[in-house]
Amino acid sequence: MGIPQKTTRTKTRRRLRDLDQIAEDLKSPKHLQQHKGMKAAEDLPGLGQFYCIECAKWFESEHSMVTHRKGSTHKRRVKALKEEPYTQREAEAAIGQRPSDNGPRLAAKENAQDVEVEMENSGLLEHQEDVLAT
Repeated sequence: MGIPQKTTRTKTRRRLRDLDQIAEDLKSPKHLQQHKGMKAAEDLPGLGQFYCIECAKWFESEHSMVTHRKGSTHKRRVKALKEEPYTQREAEAAIGQRPSDNGPRLAAKENAQDVEVEMENSGLLEHQEDVLAT
C-alpha cells in the first residue's frame, strides 16, 4: 500500500498556524519576526515578500495577495481573529480540571455580621431583663 505515513506528512506540511498563534503575531511584532525568520526567503513563494499575517500564508505576487484579501476565506479568518482567543484557564475550567473563579468569599463577611447582630441582641435582652426586674 505504499508509505503508511505519507498522508500524515502531507497534512503536517500543509498545516496552518492556529488562531492563538496568529493573535500573538498581531499583538507583538517580535513574535511575527520570529516566525518569519524560521524559513529561508529563497524557499518561500515570492522570495518571502508577500505575507498575509491573518491567514499565515505566503504569496507569489502582490496581485495574488490583493485578490486573496478580497476573498471570503481571508474575511472569515479576520472575523474569527476579532474574537478573544481562549486562555489556558478557560480551557481547564471547561473540562473540569480547574474550578471557576467565583470572586471573593462572602461567607466570612456574612458570619461576622451575624455575630455582631447576635451580640447586640443579647445586650438588649439583658438590659430589658434588668428593667423588668426593678
